[in-house]
Amino acid sequence: MDDKPRTLDYAADIAEAEADGRLDAPAFHRNKDAIASVLIGAAGDRPAELLEIACGTGQHAAYIARMWPEVTWWPTDLVAGHLTSTDAWARFTRTSNVRPAIALDVCGSHWTSGARLDGLPQCFDLIFAANMIHIASWQVTPDFFKGAAPRLHPGGAVILYGPLKRGGAHSAESNERFDESLRARNPDWGVRDLTDVEQAAAGQGLVLREDIAMPANNTCLVFRPLVS
Repeated sequence: MDDKPRTLDYAADIAEAEADGRLDAPAFHRNKDAIASVLIGAAGDRPAELLEIACGTGQHAAYIARMWPEVTWWPTDLVAGHLTSTDAWARFTRTSNVRPAIALDVCGSHWTSGARLDGLPQCFDLIFAANMIHIASWQVTPDFFKGAAPRLHPGGAVILYGPLKRGGAHSAESNERFDESLRARNPDWGVRDLTDVEQAAAGQGLVLREDIAMPANNTCLVFRPLVS
């Protein structure tokens, strides 16, 4: 597999790898506990199968799964170096409920068709992605929801974390600067508007149930099926 992603690049602002391949994302240290609270709350403290899309460094997987033994965490990413880092963090922290990271492209037909994916369960209680949709072409967002909706157990949730615009306006000056820097790197990238994200989810029968303020002007969105 080519290490360079076709439509995604999650490697920005990530330090060089340790000898075992572990990467360190500064944002992880700011948001790890807030994200853990949302995920555990969304599962209702019950045993859960969690699919992470774009797992990046794998730090969320190792950190949250270690404090949450009732979860089985399935990490995926498009970048080979991120898969290596995720597995390395699970080994380093001795976190036994993180499964080996698997290559997955949410723009690929295997995902969008809802077909069974090799090495993964058919359905999940939670499907989670952090800092993905703004560092990707817009098509990633509807494709993400298209593949996620048929893979949810009844009562399950799809959770997105990251910065958002509302009514076309940024929620903070720092987000506006971040958006400008993203678009300078790639005109297909950029901070998305909440309305557009909601519409993409609604197209797959998913409704926004929670809109949670997070550290550093970010947001967690919790979507659930309209009928579950």
